[in-house]
Parts: sequence; C-alpha cells; structure tokens
Amino acid sequence: METTILFAPLVGALICGFGWRMLGEHAAQWVATGLLFLACLLSWIVFLGHDGVTEQITIMRFVESGTLSTDWSIRLDRLTAIMLVVITTVSALVHLYSFGYMAHDENFDDAKESYRPRFFAYLSFFTFAMLALVTSDNLVQMFFGWEGVGVASYLLIGFYFRKPSANAAAIKAFVVNRVGDFGFALGIFGLFMLTDSISFDVIFEKAPELAQMTIPFLWQEWNAANLLAFLLFVGAMGKSAQLILHTWLPDAMEGPTPVSALIHAATMVTAGVFLVCRMSPLMEFAPGATQFIVFLGATTAFFAATVGLVQNDIKRVIAYSTCSQLGYMFVAAGVGVYSAAMFHLFTHAFFKAMLFLGAGSVIHAMHHEQDMRNYGNLRHKIPYTFWAMMIGTLAITGVGIPLTYVGFAGFFSKDAIIESAFAAGSGVGTYAFILLVIAALFTSFYSWRLMFMTFYGEARGDKHTHDHAHESPMTMLVPLGVLALGAVFAGMIWLKPFFGDTADVNKFFGVPYHAEEKHAGVTGDTMLLGAGGEDGHAEEAAHGDEVAGWTPGGGAIYAHPSNHVLHDAHYVPVWVKVSPFVAMLIGFGFAWLFYIRAPHLPGQLAANQRHLYQFLLNKWYFDELYDYIFTRPAKAIGGFLWRRGDGNVIDGFLNGMALGVVPFFTRWAGRLQSGYIFTYAFMMVIGIVLLVSWMTLAGN
Repeated sequence: METTILFAPLVGALICGFGWRMLGEHAAQWVATGLLFLACLLSWIVFLGHDGVTEQITIMRFVESGTLSTDWSIRLDRLTAIMLVVITTVSALVHLYSFGYMAHDENFDDAKESYRPRFFAYLSFFTFAMLALVTSDNLVQMFFGWEGVGVASYLLIGFYFRKPSANAAAIKAFVVNRVGDFGFALGIFGLFMLTDSISFDVIFEKAPELAQMTIPFLWQEWNAANLLAFLLFVGAMGKSAQLILHTWLPDAMEGPTPVSALIHAATMVTAGVFLVCRMSPLMEFAPGATQFIVFLGATTAFFAATVGLVQNDIKRVIAYSTCSQLGYMFVAAGVGVYSAAMFHLFTHAFFKAMLFLGAGSVIHAMHHEQDMRNYGNLRHKIPYTFWAMMIGTLAITGVGIPLTYVGFAGFFSKDAIIESAFAAGSGVGTYAFILLVIAALFTSFYSWRLMFMTFYGEARGDKHTHDHAHESPMTMLVPLGVLALGAVFAGMIWLKPFFGDTADVNKFFGVPYHAEEKHAGVTGDTMLLGAGGEDGHAEEAAHGDEVAGWTPGGGAIYAHPSNHVLHDAHYVPVWVKVSPFVAMLIGFGFAWLFYIRAPHLPGQLAANQRHLYQFLLNKWYFDELYDYIFTRPAKAIGGFLWRRGDGNVIDGFLNGMALGVVPFFTRWAGRLQSGYIFTYAFMMVIGIVLLVSWMTLAGN
C-alpha cells in the first residue's frame, strides 16, 4: 500500500507526459488525476489505521560507495502518515481543480500546442518528489526528493515560459533554493563524517554523542550538534522561505494558481518544517540552533505579516500569509513542541489550499484580473467562492470560542504555538510570543482586508468584467467544498492527538515511553516534570538519556527529558490563551473600519505615512538590497571576466597564436627547406657536434 502511494504519482506523470498522444489528452489527465485520488485514499487509510509504531519498508538497494551503504526504503511513522495525507489530499484536489482552471489558458494556443498534459505531468512529478522526500529513511534519499521538488517547482513556476516574469521567477526560486540546499548538503556531509552513516536511526542514536563533540568549520571549532543542526536548518530556510532566503516565494505567484496552492499548502514550503521535526532527536541536543530557529521563525512571521498588509495582488497577499504561517511552525519546532508544528502544518494545508484555490476562482471569474483594487461587490456574483473564502478566512485568522473546544482549524493550531512560545520561558520564547501575537493581529487585518476589498463595497475596475463575472465550474468548486470541511473540523477533531495531554501526544506519535509511564502509574505530564528535575526526580534528570524509553529516535518525534514545554503550555495564564483571539478581533475591527466604514482612510494613511507605506509595499527592500549586494557585483565580475578574461586573455592568446606565433615559426621553418644537399649535410654536422658536446659535458 505504501509503495503504491509513493509511485502512483510517478506513473501518472510518465503516462501524462509521454503517453498522452496514445491515450488522448483528456484521458491522460484523468489517468493522472485518478492515480492521485488512489494515493489519497490509501494515505487516509494509512493515517487513520497507523498505530504509531515506526516501520521500514525496503524497496531496493540505492547507493553503495565505500562505507556508505543505503537502501531506497519507506520510513513509515506518524510524521510520514501526516505528510502523506496532506500531500496527496491537496494534490488530488489541485489536479481536479486544474481541469476547470486550465481548460482555456490565454498563454497558449490550443490549435498549435497541447499544454495540459505537460501541466498535469509536472503536477504529478512534483507530488512524487515530495512523497519521496517525506517517506525517506536516510538523508541521501531525502536529498533526492528535496532536489526533485526544486526541479519540479522550476518547471511549474515557469510554466508560462513565454512570460519573462515567469521565467525570472522560476530561475529565482531555483537559485535561492540552491543556496539553502548547499547548507543542507554540508549538514549531510558533516553527519556522515562524524557518524559514518546517513541513516536516520544511526544519526538519532548518536545525537547525544554529537552534543559532546566539536567540529572545525570556517577556521573555528563549533559544537557538532549545534553546527549540524544549523546547517540542516539553512536548507529548511530555503525550502520554507524563511527570512533571508524568502524572496523567491512571492515571485512564485507567476505560475498558474493551482501551482501556488500546491507549493504553498502541501509540498515545497512544508519540506523545511518536516525536516526540522524529522531531525528532532538532533535538534533537542542543539540549543543554540533551536534558539536561532525560534528567533528567525518569529521574525519571519512578523515580517511577512507586515508586508501582507499593503499588497494589492490577491495571490501575493496569500503568499505572504504562507510565509508568515511557516514562521509560526518553526517557532513551535524551535521551542521543542514538534507536535504543535505538525498540527499547524496539518490544518494550514486545508485552509491555505482553499484560500489559494478560492483566489483562483475569483481570478477565473474576473477574467484573470488579480489586483484587488479592481474587485468589489463580488459576493453575489460568485457566492460559492465567497463562502469558501469566508471559511478559509475564519480558519486562518483563528476564529473560535476562547477557552473551549469550539473553533475553526487555525484557532487551535495557531493558539497552540503561541502558548508554547510563552511556555518556553526563555528570552527568545518571549520575543516569539510577542511577535506572533502581533502577527496574528496583522493576519486578521490583511485577511479581512482581502475579503472586504474583493466581495464587499462598490464594484471597481472594468465594468464589463464585473458584469460578466461568473461562478467557476464544478471541477473547481468541489475541491473548495472538500477543503472547507478540513478548515472547519480538522482542529476540533485532532486537537487532542497533536496538542493534548503529553501521554496522548506521545501515543499518537509512537513515542515508546508512554507505555513505561502508564506502567509506573503516573501520567505523561508527571513523567515530564519528573524528568525535568522539578518534581523530586533529580536523579532521573541527571541520567535523562538513560531513563527507559527516552532513546532518541524511538518515535516519530523526540523530546529531551528536560523539555516540558508541551506540559507547561497547557497551564499558561488565561490572558495568554485569549491574547490571539483579542488580536484577531482588533485586526478585524481595523479592517472593517478601513474598508467598510471609512474606505477613504487607507489612502489618507498611505499618503501621511508615505515612507512606511513604500517600505512595506517594497517588501522591506530585500530584493533591492540583494540586487545591490549580490546581483550587481556578480554581473560586474562576470562582465569583467567576459571582456578581459575571455575576450582579451583567452581569445587574445588564441588569436595571437593563430595569427602571429604559428605563421612566424612556419615561415622560419620554410626557410630551412632550401632544397640543397649541402644545407642538409651542414645541419646534420651541426646536430652531431651538439650531441657529442652534450654527451661529453654530461660525463657520459
């Protein structure tokens, strides 16, 4: 079953990419989509039926070189099961949605080219690469999927290859991710050098030893665990678009909208979060790296939320929302509550995919107009899309009843992260808590701004476009309905396994020590307090790694005995628990004031605070800064090497040899060919004299 899940998208990609001429364009699309729905069905069976115990399913021998020996195998645990459901569900629905969205595309001429089979093949290949990544049992196999996702993103973002902006965005995504991947590769090399293995089980087992080792890097000695965890996180920064390596994500909107939904909700951007959670046994022994993860995640959440406040392209608003929500996930992973990070990844997939596909439905209705300033009063024109977007907005802003178990998906997963950041009790945790609450306020503002500008107020822009706005076909609306179910119920249904009592979370993720806890007659939370040395169990805390059941890598995630943030998060003050809800209300209130009650205020504020507005509108000038620091110097160096190195030195040397040196020696050698015997005899005598002289002087 697991093998079918992994390879069904690959088969669909091959059939759709190479066999569509035999099957027909329409049939090939249905084959690829049907195989994705098969993988989706099997993934849900695996997810609902999995008992949490880690399994290895060997498929074939993969790489053998020296001491490096690895199989291509599937590591099936709770992390894998979660990712299988997220990837295949969203991908299958995106495939179905694409039937309507890509039916007629103004960038292609149906009479001259068939673009749809290629598009579906790319989608399926993207899904296969991501599945290869999340099912990997070693770092080499993961890197294969990691790079496969990068190639697929390049193909999909640049699918409109006639648009210069799409080609530039595809190249940008590819290059920026290569920067992060270089760090990831260095981390893999370092782990292999110190552990002589790239297998997860071996690395996890030796994680405590890495914490006691040092490694030279950049002319300095570093703690091995901290350095390697940081290098792995650099790879995650690129894939999950964290600050510094985030610039590719908004530009990825140049691809078709289904691509945006797939990249932002289920595949590429979630890979970095998955990597950090997968490597939790190493992260738990790298406090320096995890503090950096918390800091950067919180800063990214705040940064992206501020930029989302002023964006006018409907897809870019949602893109910066993705960047911000990924920051939330990294904060949870950085403070050691990996289950909360995966919880938000799980719920985020539903409402973010729905928001992107809903935005695509709006764009489809408005004849590919993406500027929200040209929308307005569309809720009666496209009612199904309106309600889908409304549910997605309620989910992402975290609407629910505080201190209860009633709310939309984001209400539970986002609040869990904010509470965990506060419960961390560290300086960087407090920093993250403050920035995440502010980001929650901004998220509410820009999400409701999108809704009010798109569906309320007066119709703006081209009147003909508004008059002819229409609802999308059923192939586009059905995926919205399915995703709406997840956006409403995913948080309420799975709150307990992801963020409930410690023992319940341990059981769900297959952490083995929940059995020992029950046998000892204590609850999971009591065991956590005892392991931390705060309940009279100092001896256990001193020998944390020797306590039965605390073996790194024994479950899908690992928490060090001193890590009791999950327990403490349930006992934070009430004002901490309600702060995200209050922030959401404040954001909603300002959005209503600015775009419903007094729509002239945004223009006045932008004029009064022109420098701040331009700063946010230009995304903190990161692109301009990178252009000045990296792009222009690189172009200047390349131009110098081209003109001076290639032109003057290389071409000059070859031209000089061909036009000067070679003809000179040719003419000189020609003069020696006189045709007279005495000339040749004289040359022979001179040669003999030189030879005898050399032999005499050399003593031979």
